[in-house]
Amino acid sequence: MARDLKPVYHAINADEAATKLEAFAEAWEGKYPAAVALWRSAWSEFIPFLDYDVEIRKVICTTNAIESLNARYRRAVRARGHFPNDAAALKCLYLVTRSLDPTGKGQARWVPCRISSPKAR
Repeated sequence: MARDLKPVYHAINADEAATKLEAFAEAWEGKYPAAVALWRSAWSEFIPFLDYDVEIRKVICTTNAIESLNARYRRAVRARGHFPNDAAALKCLYLVTRSLDPTGKGQARWVPCRISSPKAR
């Protein structure tokens, strides 16, 4: 089902997407009428998505990296507990972000960030 739906949101414009949706509906409406009805009812909300370039659409559809970064931020903040000021909190988030690319050459390295407290030193 996902393979047949992919051409809809990879379409170049709204007309092509509508054609692909009809092909999807022919194939799956008998087995999953609610899924087809959902796409048809939300069509007006979906069409603005097609106005973006293909590269931007990929970023919009792929939130795994953003969610991973947010999880790392939460984990680092939770481990620290509190911060004496805003600068300390920003430094902690900076170090978490920096740990993802320790070389500074754009090579992502997804490693757990170990931030030690001043008492542990």
